[in-house]
Amino acid sequence: MSQETTQDRTGSGTRARIDTTKPHSARFWNYFVGGKDHYKVDREIGDQIKEIFPGLADVALTSRRFLGRAVRYLAGEQGIRQFLDVGTGLPTADNTHQVAQRVAPDARIVYVDNDPIVLTHAHALLKSTPEGRTAYLDADLYDPEAVLRAAAETLDLSRPVALMILNTLGHVADYEEARGLVRRLMAGLPPGSHLVISDSTATSEGMVAASKAYNSSGAVPYHVRGVEEIAGFFEGLELVEPGVVRVPEWRPEGGEPDKDLAAVDAYCGVGRKA
Repeated sequence: MSQETTQDRTGSGTRARIDTTKPHSARFWNYFVGGKDHYKVDREIGDQIKEIFPGLADVALTSRRFLGRAVRYLAGEQGIRQFLDVGTGLPTADNTHQVAQRVAPDARIVYVDNDPIVLTHAHALLKSTPEGRTAYLDADLYDPEAVLRAAAETLDLSRPVALMILNTLGHVADYEEARGLVRRLMAGLPPGSHLVISDSTATSEGMVAASKAYNSSGAVPYHVRGVEEIAGFFEGLELVEPGVVRVPEWRPEGGEPDKDLAAVDAYCGVGRKA
């Protein structure tokens, strides 16, 4: 029997925390990647931003594809069998556990989010293979030590772990604080562990304008950063080739990135803890 756990089974208290009068980052992103878990207010700001900057849809699409390539690389080429996915967001196709367990059915995945909307959909994440295990933690990025303690109930933190933080660190307004949170999480993981990050970047006027529009909508702000700041999250780690690059350029399957998406305003990288 597959092993699946979560801290909360979507009770009425969780539903009461969901505000459908303001745009929400998880629902907003779900709308952009073609999901169904969003409300009118999310679609309205999404459509407004599409008019300002149509390229944001490409960011969402290519970021999702990067997740798949990174997980396949780690599970397939590096033999990683444990994944800690912080800032999970709403489930869509090819979530981390699905990709990892196709390669390695015995892989263990822990999802972490403190979002009531994500919590209500946690059951959709918890479809592990019989050999593996999938768990969901209602926990907060701002308390890395608590995240690690809870994750240790499912993962063996004496063995390498892939820490996935995709399209999440932009919600931390202060850059040094964001770097500190990443360092604290990686400090609790052993040598051989990997850090996987992708985030939208301030690499075009359109993306900067889209970020301003989103942040003025009443949603929790998301701060786009420079490429050098994304690279700074990997300080002290061994960067996996090709380094910190635009999302479509990281180990494209087939050998060549999609030329139509070459200028996407999102950068990513994978680093190894020695």
